[in-house]
Amino acid sequence: MTGGDTPAGGDAFEEPPAGPAGRAPAVRPFLVTSGRVAGASTEPPIPVETQVVTTAAGIQTLDRLAFEHRDIIALCRQPQSLAEVAAKLRLHLNVVRVLAEDLQSSGLLSVYMPSTEAARDVSVLRRVIDGLRTIPDSRGTLRDTN
Repeated sequence: MTGGDTPAGGDAFEEPPAGPAGRAPAVRPFLVTSGRVAGASTEPPIPVETQVVTTAAGIQTLDRLAFEHRDIIALCRQPQSLAEVAAKLRLHLNVVRVLAEDLQSSGLLSVYMPSTEAARDVSVLRRVIDGLRTIPDSRGTLRDTN
């Protein structure tokens, strides 16, 4: 064969098309948490409204963390709820719970659990409902306040 000849079935030697290959497949949540569905503690799961914030140690180790751990630490420089972290990073809520507990046990993330009395306080629930009503719908109109 000379330099310009192509063997039969020469398609096998063609270079792949240039350009983006498309979106990579999503990683399964159990792979992110190494198969764990709960954090290291035996306590009940962290509530979704729990506030998390990066510690000074977390900021110092940010460049040495990998993947989701790094993303959580970077995002939580300002206090965030677990629900906000999950939504902003597009991660399953239980994955964020497990990773937050791991980061807390490593001293990289501070976790502030809500007071159980606040959940039973009717005035808090009223303020939440009123706040939700001030959010306009997709058409920009406010919801009925009745």
